[in-house]
Amino acid sequence: MVAHAYTVAFQGVDARLVEVQCAVTPGLPAFSVVGLPDKAVSEARDRVRTALNSMAIALPSRRITINLSPADLPKEGSHFDLPIALALLAALEIVPADAVEGVVALGELSLDGSLVPVLGALPAAMTAAEEDRGLLCPAASGAEAAWVGATQVIGAASLSDVVRHFTGQAPIAPAEPGEISTRPPDRDLRDVKGQERAKRALEIAAAGRHHLMLVGSPGSGKSMLAARIPGILPQLTAAEALETSMIQSLCGLLDEGGINRTRPFREPHHTASMAAIVGGGRNAKPGEISLAHNGVLFMDEFPEFARAVLETLRQPIETGEIMIARANAHVKYPCRFMLVAAANPCKCGYMADPGRACARVPVCGEDYMGRISGPLMDRFDLRLEVPPVAFTDLDLPASGDDSATVAARVAMARRVQADRFAGQEGLRQNADAEGARLEEIATPDTEGRELLSRVAERFGLSARGYHRVLRVARTIADLDHSPGVRRPHVAEALSFRLSTAAA
Repeated sequence: MVAHAYTVAFQGVDARLVEVQCAVTPGLPAFSVVGLPDKAVSEARDRVRTALNSMAIALPSRRITINLSPADLPKEGSHFDLPIALALLAALEIVPADAVEGVVALGELSLDGSLVPVLGALPAAMTAAEEDRGLLCPAASGAEAAWVGATQVIGAASLSDVVRHFTGQAPIAPAEPGEISTRPPDRDLRDVKGQERAKRALEIAAAGRHHLMLVGSPGSGKSMLAARIPGILPQLTAAEALETSMIQSLCGLLDEGGINRTRPFREPHHTASMAAIVGGGRNAKPGEISLAHNGVLFMDEFPEFARAVLETLRQPIETGEIMIARANAHVKYPCRFMLVAAANPCKCGYMADPGRACARVPVCGEDYMGRISGPLMDRFDLRLEVPPVAFTDLDLPASGDDSATVAARVAMARRVQADRFAGQEGLRQNADAEGARLEEIATPDTEGRELLSRVAERFGLSARGYHRVLRVARTIADLDHSPGVRRPHVAEALSFRLSTAAA
């Protein structure tokens, strides 16, 4: 008799269905696992055997063969323990075979038979729903998987609980979704003294998901401004929260199975490797750009990152996804993020201050900012010089709108964009528009077109730069409640594009 159970193998955020076949046949006693298992999967036979012994279930003196189908798909991870145990229990007629075949199972077994939580319960639940099956997982992973309402999720604490559930002795109640968490912002824009133009740039960038470059001397407030971006961004929509949580599930970042509606804000250190930023390493895990999906990636001290790391950002910025190619796998992750970069104007940081600048000015500035290639710099929609704040301004009372007021305007602009791009796949914010759709929504009036043409010719804007100005102008028009793009909107967009600090 060949018994069947089902589990998944992860390829990026996708979970592919894997059939676990178990045959108990005459022959010398053996327990083998075939079908391209890695070390963790191969060791499952010892964990399963010991867990069954703890339940007083002895394996017969026969040959046990476990086949993981499709056999040419690499199988990685300890979550294969539970489906292997289920297939074996069904082959020994301890649990009903039809009940086992009706679920997708994943979970790691301890030697005493208890189930250890594993990564990827949420993507696995998505696959189970598509296959019209239930999901069986460790109890600690049930709250996370239960967010997929299209399938029944059973969270078990141990293998003995699973046996009692399938034999009808003690059915397990379906798991309930975890709590929805929304972290209130603890940093307000009103904490920033002065820098009104920088605050305006933050609002525009947040409204249209535009990439932003901040250049200024040390202590001018670049990092302080960037840290307040989460407070002006709207909460994740239901679809965005599910996308983001699937990536976080693969990295074990979901807190007690709860779905977080706050947009991600990732700030890697400039010593981070290429694999840490774009993804890779063992099992091709997602990197910081994917963990920042639907949120913000803040890269402080931008020129200090390795040149190869910076250049790898060029394609993901344009496409919104990253393909991690390895010898044995090609894994694709989404990475539609808003890049915010901060940099000093030169190595010493005081190029604009004759009293504090080093002797190599202005060559040091050219060398330092030259670490950022022209094609990468061209991908920033907004470039802004952040001047130092005078000491006298620090004693002044807070000025300008607070984060809640700015967040309301940003949310309004994003609602306009959501209505504009409703039903159009791959289009959510103005930063996503291109080609004919961009011309349709962002063609300026006659005066705006003439201004843009003159400036493009005078300063040699690239085709990419030209289109990015149009996208920013469209966002400014949305913030201005304007149905069309007019000359003032184009002028403001150009003012952020032609910053002398980043040119």
